[in-house]
Amino acid sequence: MMIKREGYICCLEVTHLKKTGSCSEKKRGWQDAYMGKLVQEYMEILQKDVSASGRFWTLEERIKKDRKNPGLIVEMSRRRLLSNLANLAAYGVIHKSDLEEFSDKMKKDIEEIMDYNGIDYK
Repeated sequence: MMIKREGYICCLEVTHLKKTGSCSEKKRGWQDAYMGKLVQEYMEILQKDVSASGRFWTLEERIKKDRKNPGLIVEMSRRRLLSNLANLAAYGVIHKSDLEEFSDKMKKDIEEIMDYNGIDYK
């Protein structure tokens, strides 16, 4: 995920990938897909049959909450890679299929974290 805020530029380490590939494209793809999901949910809020102010404040509260979501902003480093990927998986930003190019150990570690926390990881 490429974040343009200073101090939050994301960088997955290629050493955890089986093949060197376009890590930046993968991050951008994950973020874009997640943002697309959020936009659909925001549209549903805006289409509700309630007052304009009700929709506005509901949407404002939701966006405020979503801004803290690791699917939108996360500081990636080698030291934080496992926990960040596990958080992205827990929030539904990434799935098992998104981690195909990562090492078997990384995939196993993430799966164990999900199992330990009782999170359905697909």
